[in-house]
Amino acid sequence: MTEMTTDIGTGTAARVEDLHRQYGRGTAAVRALRGVSVAFVPGTFTAVMGPSGSGKTTLLHCLAGMDRPTRGSVWWGDAEVSRLPERRLAQLRRSRVGFVFQAFNLMPAMTVAQNVELPGRLAGKRPDRGQVLDALARVGLAGRERHRPGQLSGGQQQRVAIARALVSRPQVLFADEPTGALDRATGHEVLALLRSGVDRDGGTCVMVTHDPVAAGYADRVLLLADGVVVDEFDRPTTARVVERLSRLGGGAR
Repeated sequence: MTEMTTDIGTGTAARVEDLHRQYGRGTAAVRALRGVSVAFVPGTFTAVMGPSGSGKTTLLHCLAGMDRPTRGSVWWGDAEVSRLPERRLAQLRRSRVGFVFQAFNLMPAMTVAQNVELPGRLAGKRPDRGQVLDALARVGLAGRERHRPGQLSGGQQQRVAIARALVSRPQVLFADEPTGALDRATGHEVLALLRSGVDRDGGTCVMVTHDPVAAGYADRVLLLADGVVVDEFDRPTTARVVERLSRLGGGAR
């Protein structure tokens, strides 16, 4: 299996250069990432896949500023963020990137609108009601702003999470198994929303997924194994993703 290195250029929405992430020390050390260099250009949708332990979630968390690399650099546009103090990184993260989790991570005691407003409030900003309502309308939840998460279906809760991620108009949207807790039909609706954010709004989306069907919504697939990028290809189809994954062994997880 040949290790690949993706050329890094200017004009990227996000990129990492020679990224390493190690957990633990000595004989117990785990090298989750081993020199990954990859770029994500504006207006593209990338699916990151690989077997269990391949480093795909670690890569996503480092890209999103939720984990610190052991070595290497992370860039959002022209800003290197991997060495920023934690407080400055948190401020920049709230304005530059959005994150969608598999488990939604909504506050059950808050209304839908309050959940969407929450990142802005944490950043000390007065929420713009019009932007909140617009974000909810974009994900098909107009008129649901006063509901609480428990009154919504799983798919609707994930739509709230997407609206929360989009309300700040992020440079990049990161999604970690966004359809993992949803049935197939609802998952397709969520993937169509992510796809629309790229096609209609020119956004950039990076998604970790184990599902070859979900990867078919992307423009490009990156395959990781043992902490390195071992393959990548454009215009994925479900069949093509399954065939490439079979070369790695062990399926997509």
